[in-house]
Amino acid sequence: MGLNREVKRYFDLKSKQKEIEQELTELRRDILAYCEEQGVSETTIGSYQVKLVKQERKEYDDAKLYEALPDPQVWRLLSKPDLSRIASLVKLRVITEEQLRDTYAVKEVTLLQVDKK
Repeated sequence: MGLNREVKRYFDLKSKQKEIEQELTELRRDILAYCEEQGVSETTIGSYQVKLVKQERKEYDDAKLYEALPDPQVWRLLSKPDLSRIASLVKLRVITEEQLRDTYAVKEVTLLQVDKK
């Protein structure tokens, strides 16, 4: 087969990706811990600007969402709770925020931004 090289390269890259993602997770944790210890959400470290941005994300409960949206045609459009699809359906007025009330919990997440000065 002529794809041996491509398959090997794909495998190697996926392995590296997993290692990189693990290291990024560890570095992110350390940076967040440092900022928390210092009580800052924005700081300069060396020649890098570090900024923590708080965001809220909705986490939908499948059962409650299904109860709130019993129309099978709407439910098929969702197929599974997907935040961007739900937001699009609300924006298009296919469903309303009122229908979604009590179908989700709001979770706060912290985004890490690092920029070179």
